[in-house]
Amino acid sequence: MVRQERDRRGPESGGHPQGPRHLTVRAAELNARAEQWADDAQVRPGFRERVEALVRDRWREPVIVLRLGDPAVGFAVPGRRQDGTVEGEEQVSQFFRGVLRGIGTAVVSVFSLANGGGAGRPFQRDVRVTGPADAQVLDLADRLGPLKGPWLACSPSCVALVETGSTYVDPADAPPPRIVWEARQPQAPSVNFRRHTLTWPDGSCFRFPLHGRTEEQHLRKYVEPPGIVHWEGRPE
Repeated sequence: MVRQERDRRGPESGGHPQGPRHLTVRAAELNARAEQWADDAQVRPGFRERVEALVRDRWREPVIVLRLGDPAVGFAVPGRRQDGTVEGEEQVSQFFRGVLRGIGTAVVSVFSLANGGGAGRPFQRDVRVTGPADAQVLDLADRLGPLKGPWLACSPSCVALVETGSTYVDPADAPPPRIVWEARQPQAPSVNFRRHTLTWPDGSCFRFPLHGRTEEQHLRKYVEPPGIVHWEGRPE
């Protein structure tokens, strides 16, 4: 009789363990684990420590080192194309790249539409470099594109872009990290870790992308709202 009554009322408070809410939480947990696994595989342990040692010994200051995300960022600077190349230069190669890009866009669009999706803009870059013509940010931004393992290193008075090469490999098999761009106060840009920006005196800005959840978590060890930076790490 009690069993029949429960069957009529449905599951008890809290829901069935395999109900929609439980499945949603479980899916989020699995997604977070998969993302963490991908981050760990793409950035092997040991690379950050090598970059930290390099800049700490050079600057003699505490440092915060962050693995940057996709270096193929978009530009919004007069005199530059959206991909960062200089307007008016390499017209022939730009023409052929434009043709290939158009063909690629058409193929992706057809594939997307065939699978029920929209055409979208698959080759559109996220604009992260902004400023006036000949902006100060370009000195850094022009060096970023070719890098395979870009890291942003910051101290209270210095900022640097460091290359380690691919971070998929064992650090023991990788070349030593090297500084490809560096600035010190008063020439160094101001850093806003909460907004992920570097800003120069001329107003130009680089909104730097971080490489996944791991870097966000690492940054939180040093920065707390409303933007307080603990260079030696946040107190426990």
